[in-house]
Amino acid sequence: MEYHAFTLLPWLTGTFWVTIAVLVFVLLFGRRIALPVNNMLDRRAEAVRAALDEAKQLKAEAEALLADAKRRHEQAVADAKEILQSAHLEAERMAEELTREAEATASRRKQMALDRIAAAEKAALQEVRSVAVDVAGAAVAQLLRNGFAAETNDAMLDHAIAGVPAALGQSI
Repeated sequence: MEYHAFTLLPWLTGTFWVTIAVLVFVLLFGRRIALPVNNMLDRRAEAVRAALDEAKQLKAEAEALLADAKRRHEQAVADAKEILQSAHLEAERMAEELTREAEATASRRKQMALDRIAAAEKAALQEVRSVAVDVAGAAVAQLLRNGFAAETNDAMLDHAIAGVPAALGQSI
């Protein structure tokens, strides 16, 4: 068979008849094939649109959750800062209070020590006075026993003065 592509009569070639067969096939069965294919593509497009809508909705929900989480995080950070600040203020207040209490305790203890020292000084002074009175009484008694002679006066006075430290040492 010889190929005659450039002949004047196109129906004499095989290409013409193949083209006619394809056109008849498309006219007869094109609608029956195109309609289910078109419906299938429409369903697929609808499914894709639904998936996109769902994805948009999920994205919006995720963004809302993210915004809520950020807000909660910021609130938690602010609460933590507030708690830390109040804890610092409370610690400072407690430190000041403990300092005042320590100073008051030290002042009371100092006053108690000063009171004890004053009481001890008073007791020592009373004891010295008591010993001095006893020594003076003994000197007077000896003076009365021995009499008031001028020559014995100086000796008794020296003896009494010499006996004061010994008397103070025994009583204390």
